[in-house]
Amino acid sequence: MGWQGKILRVDLSAGTATPEPLNMEWAEKYMGQRGLGTKYLFEEVDPAVDSLAAENKLIFATGPLTATGASTGGRYSVITKGALTGAVACSNSGGQFGAYLKLAGWDLLILEGKAPEPVYIVIEDDDVRILPAKDFIWGETVWDTEDKIHAKHQNPNLKIASIGIAGENLCRFACVMNDRDRAAGRSGVGAVMGSKNLKAIAAYGTVGTKVANPEKFMEANTNARGKLDPSEPRKRLSTIGTHAMLDVTNSYGSLPTLNCRAVQFEGSSHINVKAAHTPRRSDGHANVQTNKACFACSIGCGRVASIAPNHFSVKDKPRYQTSLGGLEYESIYAVGPMCGVDDIDAATYASALCNEHGMDPISFGASVAAAMELYDIGAVTKDMTGGMSLEFGSAEALCWAAEVTGTATGFGKDIGLGAKRLCEKYGHPDLSMTVKGQEFPGYDPRAMQGMGLAYATSNRGACHLRASPFQDDFAHVRTEGKAGIVKKSQDRNAAWDSTGVCLFAGNAWEVDDLVAQLAGALPGEWSVDRFFDTGERIWNMERLFNLRAGFTKADDTLPKRVMEEPAPSGAGKGKVAELSKMLPEYYELRGWTPDGEPTTQTLSRLGLS
Repeated sequence: MGWQGKILRVDLSAGTATPEPLNMEWAEKYMGQRGLGTKYLFEEVDPAVDSLAAENKLIFATGPLTATGASTGGRYSVITKGALTGAVACSNSGGQFGAYLKLAGWDLLILEGKAPEPVYIVIEDDDVRILPAKDFIWGETVWDTEDKIHAKHQNPNLKIASIGIAGENLCRFACVMNDRDRAAGRSGVGAVMGSKNLKAIAAYGTVGTKVANPEKFMEANTNARGKLDPSEPRKRLSTIGTHAMLDVTNSYGSLPTLNCRAVQFEGSSHINVKAAHTPRRSDGHANVQTNKACFACSIGCGRVASIAPNHFSVKDKPRYQTSLGGLEYESIYAVGPMCGVDDIDAATYASALCNEHGMDPISFGASVAAAMELYDIGAVTKDMTGGMSLEFGSAEALCWAAEVTGTATGFGKDIGLGAKRLCEKYGHPDLSMTVKGQEFPGYDPRAMQGMGLAYATSNRGACHLRASPFQDDFAHVRTEGKAGIVKKSQDRNAAWDSTGVCLFAGNAWEVDDLVAQLAGALPGEWSVDRFFDTGERIWNMERLFNLRAGFTKADDTLPKRVMEEPAPSGAGKGKVAELSKMLPEYYELRGWTPDGEPTTQTLSRLGLS
């Protein structure tokens, strides 16, 4: 019936694994994945707890459409109180792991406490083992961890989610990686996993999944595939991936560059999608080799790439002279223009190290950019970096930063604090391009006013996936109407993230197409209205968690730079992010007080009181 009806609760302190029935009342109200996992967190964790304390919980959650055959239905989320932000965290990932956790019979995996010594978990249907990792995989990279688990357990079908050396060392933007280069990437969920002495989770399942009405589901699924597969958005993502967005933001003037000092990058032609597909003179191969897809995906937006074997970053390093996870828009923006670097091989190397060591490339790149500006103004010196000239535009400095941050070596420990803590440490907090402590994705809020509002109000800090004001933002540099667009898309995305289906399917589908599949997979009546109500309920619950964690209206803001320094070029030239014009209307549309708190009436209407 979509849900498996079971959760697995692992007490790492006690070393026990206990199955429980899924709370079906909560499942009906919060659907799955992001919504349902956050509901368990909301009910079981004190929002005031230290994110790295044993009392925090880490929840792996699948959706009701995960592993059902719904196109792109292979998603899972990691939910916790984030190590980067101290706010509610929900990081979504694709690949294969989430589907196999669901196929093993589990809707959610709830991790509690802290293991006395490093451990990993193997889940094969109902067989759950907590095994020692200390002298086996603790201290290993993500890639070597996967290889060693496969070799030891002799099951090549095990799908593995793990942390790298960054997560072990509590890098504030550490990821949970799965399938080598897929990531539950943002907000420091990997640091929370590291704080629990948990290195990896391996899952394999033969239980399968069932839907409530197979005939109804298959009809809806077939209709949805009929829209998705021939669509132009799917074809673009399959052939050129998300990387193509670089040319869009650069030409529009919304590409954060040099730690947001600029909004357009002169070197973009060296690192854009055309450059990635152009054969190199040195070896005749292009950076991009092919594409790849996640579980049940007919899009295939993932890139497989290579680095020129004579490039300085990989000389005498055969480990990196092979096929690697390629650049996506958010990774190339962060390690490219944000740092002023126009070397596509250096960017690919830095991105590969983020995968290998388990770091969010967005937060990593933006933190390096902050460090480069601190170096530029003299707040950070060569003595502090150990001799590295941390200059904007230096490909060598970027690659070095990836190495030392990934291994928590020297100044890399400071970069691993994230931009907010880094800039505070060196006396210039205004140089941190963050919201609620989370670094900007690749959209400057001065040309994209709706995205500025989305960043400011996002429950997990600056995020490009919590709302979707793109179409209007690329059409109009204005504030009018943005509050409504942001609010509605936040509710939509909150519900969509709870299904187990990828947001990219929404480039071809209407909400009706997804709801029709939910209606076939789940018992009861599902409608578009119920879908949006569920999303609004989830958004407000996340808001309540953050309020109880100590966040206030003052945290719904943007960095001083984009609020006070006009964009120097592009569509937003001469403009600043005009948040004050949009925020009051947004609060009103949300049914919140002028201080940003949900009213009694709103909570009652959503069943949250």
